[in-house]
Amino acid sequence: MNIINAIYNLVNNPIVEIVSHYSGRNRANNAGDALEEYVKDLFAYSFNLSETEKLEKWNEVFSYLGNNSNPPDAMLRGGDAIEIKKLETDSKELALNSSYPKHTLRSDSTMISSACRNAENWTEKDIIYAVGVVRQNVLANLCFVYGLDYCASDECYSRVKRTIKEGVESIQGIEFSETNELGKIHKVDPLGITYLRVRGMWGIVNPWSVFSYVCSRNAKKKFNFMCLINEDKWKTFNNTSLLTNLSKTGFSITDVRIKNPDNPAILKNAKLIQFVID
Repeated sequence: MNIINAIYNLVNNPIVEIVSHYSGRNRANNAGDALEEYVKDLFAYSFNLSETEKLEKWNEVFSYLGNNSNPPDAMLRGGDAIEIKKLETDSKELALNSSYPKHTLRSDSTMISSACRNAENWTEKDIIYAVGVVRQNVLANLCFVYGLDYCASDECYSRVKRTIKEGVESIQGIEFSETNELGKIHKVDPLGITYLRVRGMWGIVNPWSVFSYVCSRNAKKKFNFMCLINEDKWKTFNNTSLLTNLSKTGFSITDVRIKNPDNPAILKNAKLIQFVID
């Protein structure tokens, strides 16, 4: 299973009323849970299965299913990683908290759990950001975009993090401890009883705003889906005919040129895939 299967499943199984759909099956307590469940169903084609059947299907498709504390939310067995984010408005930025944007996901990252690191034999995975706008329990917009096309390489963010961390640790007269955060400072006060945690709170502009130069949402439509896949990645899939042969009202594939996140002066070829529901 891959992103091509997920898009094909979405077009053929559009579930817009996601909260009522999933809460009615006692599998989701809020819009965030419902969105996450739906995205996993799209990749696993696990709609309307019993709890036991769904768990078996997910075990077959995913090597890892994550938690709220560490990226990613899921990893396809032998395939891409998936990070799922929910927004409540069209223009809101994505809150990534202590984890900076991922160009790709690496097994040596300090931000992932040991369960993720040991889920399969892997070194680096492409990561899909699945971003949904849920308004009043209705999925209004959904976007799939690869970190490769969305955000800069790891070095860009790690350099900033490292510079800040080194600056904090250069303060004289206080005690530090090892942490994945920007710093944890002990003995701030004369009694040595106060400590300070220095945490990074990363965020990124939502993909519809980032790629507004090639795609815009139609506010008159009930549902808008957008996906961007760069040409090199597109060529790695052996099932793209599922989409190129798909004839469905509201579905389209367009060739576009998108900016390289590491150097916007360079444009790269990509497929823009869209699906709307009136």
